[in-house]
Amino acid sequence: MASKLELALAAFASLRTPSRITAALRSGGSAGLEAAFAELSAESRSDVQRKAIAMSDDGIDVVMFGDPDYPAQLVFGARPAAPVIFFKGNRDLLYSEGVGMCGSRNVSAPGLTAASKCGETVSGKKLVVVSGYAKGVDTATHLAALRTGGSTVIVLAEGFDYFRVKRDFAKDFDADRTLVMSQFAPSQTWQAHAAMARNAIIYGLSKALLVIEAGARGGTLAAGQGALHVGRPVLVVDFGDQTPDGNRILLDEGATPIRTTNALSEVLDRIPGFISNSEPPALF
Repeated sequence: MASKLELALAAFASLRTPSRITAALRSGGSAGLEAAFAELSAESRSDVQRKAIAMSDDGIDVVMFGDPDYPAQLVFGARPAAPVIFFKGNRDLLYSEGVGMCGSRNVSAPGLTAASKCGETVSGKKLVVVSGYAKGVDTATHLAALRTGGSTVIVLAEGFDYFRVKRDFAKDFDADRTLVMSQFAPSQTWQAHAAMARNAIIYGLSKALLVIEAGARGGTLAAGQGALHVGRPVLVVDFGDQTPDGNRILLDEGATPIRTTNALSEVLDRIPGFISNSEPPALF
């Protein structure tokens, strides 16, 4: 019988799309991927097996939709944010209460300051910072958590083959307080649509999404709107007259304005946490 890593890799090699992988998992759980593995050519099966061994040796594991330990908060209705999630680092952070944080790569100076202060506030409340891995807001929030003794979840917009500890993180990266995760095949490169899809993991794992700076269009605005659509609380930094267009759009659509770190702390205290993931998500 193939290992879970082998089944996950076979799913990408054979079924390819998240919708087809989800359908296979829905029909039979991880065992539903055995057929996908069996249908691969002998050469492809060997490639999958070698890759699974290499990933395991590198400390990478996988959780799939339908598994008892698949995070229940990543299931919206009956549909998972991603059917397969590869991860590396502190597995417990996959189930910890977190706050998603997002914003521009080319963040303004006030936005960068806000990102750092908000990251420190979230970390100070023993909540996990959940964000992407881009420069700007993502980097500032992760480092704020790590430098204040907190924990962070890095959600990649590409496959694990492209993950490296960046120079900005070199002095602060701590595998015991970090979880790195990817919903993509290891060899998938960064693509705009993948970054958009990745946003559902960020706000899915979080009790609230905090938007630092959003443009009038783009990934940050889409993340905020996606979170609002599934009922996640969305908090938006209000810079007064200097508030970016995307922030204003989200505020008009019902997001909560945040003007100070004290206000952020108070709002987070009022947002309930997730129910413990003691039951596997329903497949039907």
